[in-house]
Amino acid sequence: MTNTSRTPNNHDSSDDARANDRPSTMEVLRHASAQFTELTGLAAEAVSSFERTEDGWTLHIEVLELARVPDTMSLLASYEVDVATDGELTGYRRVRRYERGRADTRAGGRS
Repeated sequence: MTNTSRTPNNHDSSDDARANDRPSTMEVLRHASAQFTELTGLAAEAVSSFERTEDGWTLHIEVLELARVPDTMSLLASYEVDVATDGELTGYRRVRRYERGRADTRAGGRS
């Protein structure tokens, strides 16, 4: 009888290790939100968008900047957050400030 077991493909196991060292998308989003909150004192209400870039990730995080009554008059802000490939926050900037109850009138909803 012949041995029909297959040998594993010859590929560099360091490629697998490198891929496994990278945080998952959800880990990046959670960690970036937590870092942003720690740095600014502003709690993230939502991550409204994210995309992978050459240098890591770019996220848009929505935060409550000023609570008002009624809540529809509260001021929210959208921050663009840059995250390195290892998941560490490298920079952020406010790109928009708006009232909670206002519809976004710009095309695509982004600045």
